[in-house]
Amino acid sequence: MSIRARTGRAVGLGLGFILDRLVGDPARFHPVAGLGRYAHALENAFYGDRRRSGIIYHAAVLVPLVAAAVLVQRTARSSALATAGVTWAVLGGRSLVREADIIAGQLARGELPAAREQVTHLVGRDPRHLDADGVSRAVVESLAENTSDAVVAPLVWGAVLGIPGLVGYRVVNTLDAMVGHRSDRYERFGWASARVDDLVNLAPSRVTAALAVVLAPLVGGRPAAAVRAWRRDARRHPSPNAGPVEAAFAGALGITLGGTNHYGDRIEHRARLGDGPAPTLADLPRAKRLATLIAWTAGGIAVAFAQAGNGKPREHHGSRRRRLLRARATG
Repeated sequence: MSIRARTGRAVGLGLGFILDRLVGDPARFHPVAGLGRYAHALENAFYGDRRRSGIIYHAAVLVPLVAAAVLVQRTARSSALATAGVTWAVLGGRSLVREADIIAGQLARGELPAAREQVTHLVGRDPRHLDADGVSRAVVESLAENTSDAVVAPLVWGAVLGIPGLVGYRVVNTLDAMVGHRSDRYERFGWASARVDDLVNLAPSRVTAALAVVLAPLVGGRPAAAVRAWRRDARRHPSPNAGPVEAAFAGALGITLGGTNHYGDRIEHRARLGDGPAPTLADLPRAKRLATLIAWTAGGIAVAFAQAGNGKPREHHGSRRRRLLRARATG
């Protein structure tokens, strides 16, 4: 990759990240909402209660969008502006913290019914069974998992692959949210979407957990406690990627996550992650601060990695030929 291309990618990631932190998601005509409608339309065309149908469906949604992203990256007049626009569209860090702020305010005012309704914007569990502490736990767990999914992971893939990485990751993560969960309809059809999402989040989730460890002192925690919770408890979580992140957050904040979650008629008893008391309203400011610190650190790392590239700039064929001719003439 040329120095110019690397710089365009780095500048674009930085601009898009800052735009997300300042503005958040657009209120109307969000590209991810359009992606959801497109994916839903193809689901109606490809649905079948078997894994093969799900694999075909996943490819039918993903491949054309990644191909379009490759075309945009190759033909854009300003790679920095194109990358910035796509980065802003796929990140969700500011909106995540904004939702947490709204819920914290509702809990502080004693508006539990409103907080229960608001928390459904962050988690899929049934809010009717949540008391104030249960809502607080849901917010902390969502801040942990979605800091990885909505901030760190897209930045990682954007730094590595540019616009195709940003678009491809957002498509994969959206398909997992739509069809990758366990239900009678999606147990087999959504299998491929769930497995691909697990794969692409494998590295970003560990990066997020590692940043929670390093940044723990800035929220009054201890890195050793975060490492201990990560190593001991992460495997107890049903998700291979949410486990390390939530465990590291719990250790960094000195709290315990996990417990009983209601999903309609289904009840899940999640293993306990971390040591200490269950989270309360008083823990939400520190959890938001940790999520914000991780986001800014990940943004800086992504920009630096994109600028550094994956090695030396690719040498043009003509340059190599002239260099060989000069060597022969002087040899």
